[in-house]
Amino acid sequence: MRNTPLSQVDSIPRPVLAIGTDYPPGTLLEAHSHRRAQFLYGMSGLMEVLTDDGAWVIPPYNGVWIPPGKRHQVKMQGVSTRSVYIEPQALPRVDARCQALLVSPLLHELLLASADVPALYEPHGRDGLLVALILEELRRAPSLPLYAPMPVEPALAALCQGFLQAPNIHQTAEHWAQQLNKSTRSFNRQFRQMTGLSFGQWRQQACLMAAVTRLAGGEGVTRIALDLGYDSPSAFSSMFRRVLGEAPSRFAPGGAQPAVRRVSENRKGCM
Repeated sequence: MRNTPLSQVDSIPRPVLAIGTDYPPGTLLEAHSHRRAQFLYGMSGLMEVLTDDGAWVIPPYNGVWIPPGKRHQVKMQGVSTRSVYIEPQALPRVDARCQALLVSPLLHELLLASADVPALYEPHGRDGLLVALILEELRRAPSLPLYAPMPVEPALAALCQGFLQAPNIHQTAEHWAQQLNKSTRSFNRQFRQMTGLSFGQWRQQACLMAAVTRLAGGEGVTRIALDLGYDSPSAFSSMFRRVLGEAPSRFAPGGAQPAVRRVSENRKGCM
């Protein structure tokens, strides 16, 4: 199915519905939820996802897992998507939060093909097998560190929101602790309890999210690196490659071919 509203097919008695949708640049899907879980895969452009418990940036050829009933907002920057909507009783993942997921070459091809699967597909035919394999690949998909969980404590949440607007790798736990009138030890303990990450891990992931967004918008590596507080573009690029396994140029418009395609083509060349 292509460019079909979920509301038109949601009641169809199938565990998975697959829909392909194209969004013009700047499209904002206001906060909403649906009873099915969703895996939202972007084949072009950039997606920015916001929920009450975190923020995600999803670059091309990656996707975001959205649990059933999770209220979320998505900003689309010229994205062509494939979505699979999954009944709660058929979930391949049990995560209570959204997750950025790495899409394997096999899952990429399956999601491409899913747009041709009708809503009322034959469960025991080819389409049913394709859907079952999508669920298995989603179960196996590793998560990506493009997520900044948000604490529930208002004062700390305000600091996190401010950091997301102007991230800098040199901000310290000591500085944040002073603003909250806490000891550094108490702050670090509370931060990990509320986010599941150390302050340093959260800070790095927030900087990565900002970098991916700006790279996709065409900004240069040098400017981004210096704005984020890195001592040099090479230091920034080393961190980026270490965490995401790709050079920053991979995420720029007209940059290197996405890894999912390169791996797929390399495999074909070995046959």
